[in-house]
Amino acid sequence: MKARMNNPALVIPEAREALMALKKTTEGQGVAEATLDLVELRASQLNGCSACVDMHWRMARKKGETDERLFSVAAWREAPYFSEAERAALALSESMTRLADQADAVPDDVWNDVVQHYDERARAALIVAIANINVWNRLNATVRQPVMSWG
Repeated sequence: MKARMNNPALVIPEAREALMALKKTTEGQGVAEATLDLVELRASQLNGCSACVDMHWRMARKKGETDERLFSVAAWREAPYFSEAERAALALSESMTRLADQADAVPDDVWNDVVQHYDERARAALIVAIANINVWNRLNATVRQPVMSWG
């Protein structure tokens, strides 16, 4: 598979820098790094971004994430491997990624679960992280970014 063009975030280095800086702002804000990895992987699955799916499971695994959790993130509702806080974050990731799939883009039950597990700063970090991975997914999907060698 060949990309239609170079990734826009590489064509415009300032865009890449801005997206990387945005991601950095989500770290240390009250959301476990593993949870951020899971929501990035789940959004990338939903968006069909093979480059991001491939990269994010590899990065999470290098940080110590288990195969069971990585293999099960697509079926997180039925899998026993996730905490209630992670489930709330994954549900938010799905709602934010599929905004147009329901009349109430982020239903109250999804939001209330997030509120139950995360304070305002952590909720802000989750929202920013999910929005950021969706930007990357859309860039990659548009140019048909192939899976790369991540080393």
